[in-house]
Amino acid sequence: MDIKIKLGEEMVKAAKAKDKIRLSAVRMLKTALHNKEIDLIRPLNESEVLQVLSSMIKQRKDSIEQFAKGGRTDLVEKEEAELKVLQEFMPAQMSEDEVDEIIKKTIEEAGAVSVKDMGKVMKVLMPKLTGVADGKAVGEKVKAFLSQ
Repeated sequence: MDIKIKLGEEMVKAAKAKDKIRLSAVRMLKTALHNKEIDLIRPLNESEVLQVLSSMIKQRKDSIEQFAKGGRTDLVEKEEAELKVLQEFMPAQMSEDEVDEIIKKTIEEAGAVSVKDMGKVMKVLMPKLTGVADGKAVGEKVKAFLSQ
């Protein structure tokens, strides 16, 4: 199903259920996607939608970490609730073994031999894994494979 249609339906459901946090998170996502379309002056494709969604999830995780350090449990709870809503729109995550397999194949394709080639590998790899694997964890795995 098209993400915009799903977002519209979720907004209506959240508004009817008077679920303020869910409504807020869905509106934020819809606005972020709309703004990205305005920037690009065209509709977003699926991978671009996943990139926006991934970046919003990363922002929530960073905020949770910072608020926790600052002792703001009220804001931590709000961000965690928004994070759960955003994660519902992400596709199923790949298993560790599947990610490792894709990384190994990509390293071979790119002809990478050392950590210096990490940029080359990541450039090819991230479009394949955006939205289905954590970018930070993928980067660490690539570094580990290249330094063997």
